[in-house]
Amino acid sequence: MNKEKRLEILTRLRDDNPHPTTELNFSTPFELLIAVLLSAQATDVGVNKATEKLYAVANTPQAILDLGIEKLKDYIKTIGLFNTKAENTMKTCQMLVDLHSGEVPENREALEALPGVGRKTANVVLNTAFGWLKDNEGRYFLAVDTHIQRLANRTGYAKGKTVEQTEQAIIKNTPRKTEFMYDLHHWFILHGRYICTAKKPKCGACIIEDLCEFKDKAA
Repeated sequence: MNKEKRLEILTRLRDDNPHPTTELNFSTPFELLIAVLLSAQATDVGVNKATEKLYAVANTPQAILDLGIEKLKDYIKTIGLFNTKAENTMKTCQMLVDLHSGEVPENREALEALPGVGRKTANVVLNTAFGWLKDNEGRYFLAVDTHIQRLANRTGYAKGKTVEQTEQAIIKNTPRKTEFMYDLHHWFILHGRYICTAKKPKCGACIIEDLCEFKDKAA
């Protein structure tokens, strides 16, 4: 795929959705951090239902620690892998209290050191909660999940066998326009979630179908 096609893809996605954002509900960086941590192998809708009740009683690291792991599990038991996620949440809250004065750090390495927090989660928090585009070393905070990896590879926008390879390929191939680098994550994840779905992409309803290089397009 050439740069003109990539630019047109981003332009159309921007024009269709000028102000994209996550579908996870949050009001603080900590709430987003925990929501993303809980969202692995779960839907945003399911996470929102659980966190709506949880955050009403505990929405800070110390408050969740005071709640205790068994009560935390009661709030998130409808989410897949809730036992492991509850343990990671408690450990993460303890580290935030002990190492960061109860605040979410604005640093990818510090975020990735938290239990249950990987590169994708760290990038989401830095990009969406704090509004960071890149760090002082010029490293972009672009979160890539399975939807984005599928969309990038399927359309031909960027190729990568792993999530991190796809992340780097997207960064390399994306025009250096702030709005594109900042919002691409949300455009791609929403397009992959609702249009370019895994089993049966809705090619007939796709605004970038004529630009997409996928060979097995669906009607």
